[in-house]
Parts: sequence; C-alpha cells; structure tokens
Amino acid sequence: MAAEPRVLLVTCSLFPEGEPGHEHLDAALTERGITSAWASWDDPYVEWTTADLVVVRSTWDYETRLVDFLGWAGSIGSRLVHGVEVFRWNTDKSYLVELAAHGGVPVVPTVSVDDPVDLRAAIARHQPAVVKPRVGAGGRGMVVVYDAGSWLPVDPGPWIVQPLVTSVMTDGEQSVFVFNGRPVSQVRKVAGKDDYRVHEWYGGTSYVTPLDPEAALLAARTVAATTEILGSELVYARVDLMRVDGQLMVSEVEITEPGLYLDYLPDNAGHLADALAARL
Repeated sequence: MAAEPRVLLVTCSLFPEGEPGHEHLDAALTERGITSAWASWDDPYVEWTTADLVVVRSTWDYETRLVDFLGWAGSIGSRLVHGVEVFRWNTDKSYLVELAAHGGVPVVPTVSVDDPVDLRAAIARHQPAVVKPRVGAGGRGMVVVYDAGSWLPVDPGPWIVQPLVTSVMTDGEQSVFVFNGRPVSQVRKVAGKDDYRVHEWYGGTSYVTPLDPEAALLAARTVAATTEILGSELVYARVDLMRVDGQLMVSEVEITEPGLYLDYLPDNAGHLADALAARL
C-alpha cells in the first residue's frame, strides 16, 4: 500500500498555526487522504524534502526579507508549487506594467520608477497619485500624494505609481479566487472611513458576495494572461479588481501568498485541496 502523499503548508513565525481559517484547509486535505502540516519558511529544522508538495500560504513577512525568502524558495526545487521564478515575478509589483503590456487585460494604470526624479514626474502625471513600494504587502508603505512638488518619499524605493481610484472608498475592491484557472468565489473589500486602504487593520471591511460574471471573466482572463507570461501553470491565485471610470480593471494578481479568506469562504479550502490533490 502506497504511503499517503504529504503536503507542507508554508507560513511564517507571525502565523505559526497557519492563515486565518486554516482548520478548514487542514480538514479538507484530511478528507482527501492527504496528510499535511504547517511550517515556517525560515525554520531551519524543517525537512522540506520529506514532502511531496510544498505550498506557500501565509508567508506574510517576505516583504522585509525578500532575498532570504527567494533563496529559500529556490532551495526547494520542483516540489514547490508555482516555484521561485513565479514568486520572483509576483513579489515585485512592476509585474503590473508587464501584464498591461501583454494586452487583453485592463490594468489600473501603473508606472514603475527607480529614482526620486522619475517618481516626482510620475506623481505629477497622475495627481492625486497612489505611491507604493514595488515590494510590499498589506498596504504598508502605501501613500496618497496630492502635491508632487511638496512631498518627499520616506520609502527608499523603487516604487510604483498609480492614480487614486476613488471607487475603492465607495464600491470597494473585488477579490476573485481562481483555482486551476476556474473562478469559484469572491469577496468585496471596502476601505474604512476617511481611508483608501481596504485592509482590516486600516478599518476596511470584507463581505462575501456572489461570484459576479463580469469579475469572474476578467479574473479568468487575467490568470490565463499571467500563465502565458510566466510559462507556468497557476494552481491557485487571487485577482483583485477595481472600477476605474466605470471599467473593471486589475489592481493585483496575488500568486505568491494570497490570503484565501478561509474564515469568510471555508469552501475555498475544498477548492485548494482538490487542486493540490490533482497536482499530486
């Protein structure tokens, strides 16, 4: 009798037990006969070679240790779902510029800049502008700049610059969850009062909503385009969308460690478990 396949679910020391709602994923894997355990990516005592699959889930400290994180990912080899080159691409938000240039997918207008002179010029074109570190997560380091002439960056860069999408404070941002190329669920995230960030720790609120056909189609097209760019199959991803002048556009494609909102959408656990079972 063959041994059960083993999956290591990768987290960080901030979430040692796994992402919020992890118990749903644990149970879904068990139901499919797949043994699993959570492990921090930087734990030197983890034997990664014992796993059939290594699945990055809640490594939400990578932004401050990107070189170390990518070094770890590169050491895992083919058992790492998605793999280091996908992570290298996806952890630098300049991928949005490449995705927009690929054609066929509307992306929130994005400029990637490396020095303060170009940064000031980009802000002047998009005023008011959102400035984000190119490597960042959770809205950290994101600022809105209304006057390019009087503002000085705190973050050392490089950066991306986008126009301020005011609909995020009213309509919010839509997140569509895609497994093996198929959109299955959606949440709506609305920024808090007097803020522009949808994250809960800034006062944002998330709501489960029915899967919208327009959003689902755009999410599927986005994953397909990303697959073409990377030349790599995407087992799971989250596509974040905003309305810009009435048109739905891509604001992020989360592949490396997308929060799956398992505490809001426990059925996402089953979809991920099925995708991993197919991979095994």
